[in-house]
Formats: sequence, structure tokens, C-alpha cells
Amino acid sequence: MPVPFEALIPFGLLTVCFAATGTLFSAAKRLTNDGKPVRYGLDTWEENMMERDRRLTGSLRGQSTEPIAPAAFATNSVWETEKVQKTFL
Repeated sequence: MPVPFEALIPFGLLTVCFAATGTLFSAAKRLTNDGKPVRYGLDTWEENMMERDRRLTGSLRGQSTEPIAPAAFATNSVWETEKVQKTFL
């Protein structure tokens, strides 16, 4: 029994909707990563290097070839400051 042509219209719409969603999602992920593929399975070293790159260049995926860090790099530390509480008896 042949498939009626009316069934192809919803099938085509679903195919286009899924393809458009996947393409737009992939494009959005690449744009947020400066046009580079998404990183998966990051370990602590890679996270630290991404944080250093963000502090140097302003972007998680950006890298700098300058041998000397900018002056602002010395003061924008990743260490959070906290209040010291005295716990003396």
C-alpha cells in the first residue's frame, strides 16, 4: 500500500524543524567558544589554563602570544578574598 503524499508534509516539517534546531544550537555553541569546537571532559589543569587565558585576554578560548603579561594581570587574581575570623579561645 503506497504512502499518501499528505503524510510527507508533516514529515518534511518535522525534518526541517529538527535540522534547524540542531544547526542553530551548534552555531550558538561555536559562537560562544570564539568559533572553536566545544571542549568536553576538562580536567583541573585545562580549567586553570582557561581561567588564566580569560584573565589575560578576556575570553576563555583566547590565547596571547605576548611574553609579558599586561599590568592588570597582577591584580586580577583568581583567589577570592575572605574575612579572617579570629578563633582564639
